[in-house]
Amino acid sequence: MKKFQESLDKFFKISQRGSTITKELIGGLTIFLAMVYILPVNGGILSATGMDFAAVFAATAIAAAIASLIMGLYANYPVGLASGMGVNAFFTYVVVRELQFTWEEALAAVLISGVLF
Repeated sequence: MKKFQESLDKFFKISQRGSTITKELIGGLTIFLAMVYILPVNGGILSATGMDFAAVFAATAIAAAIASLIMGLYANYPVGLASGMGVNAFFTYVVVRELQFTWEEALAAVLISGVLF
C-alpha cells in the first residue's frame, strides 16, 4: 500500500503541490457530488426535445467521465468537466421549441458549428 501511495504521489506530484492523498480523495468526492446532479437535470432538459432520457443520461455520464479522466491523467490537472446547462437549455427551449427545428437537425447544426469552430 505504501508503494502505491508513493507512486500516486510521484505521478500526480501531490506533496510537491502542498497536498495529501486524503485531501485529494475528499476533493474528488466533493467534485463528484457537485457534478452528479447534472446527469438527471441534463436528461430532463434534453428529453423535452424528444430525446430518450436514459440515452442522454448515459451520454452525459460517459462524456463527463472521459473529459475528466483526460484532464486528470493526461493534463495532470484536477478539474471535473461536464456539459454546460445553459447551452443545453438554449438548445432545447430556443432552437428546438421556439425555432421549430427537430432535435436531429439541431444536433447537426451543433456538430457543424463545432467542426468549424
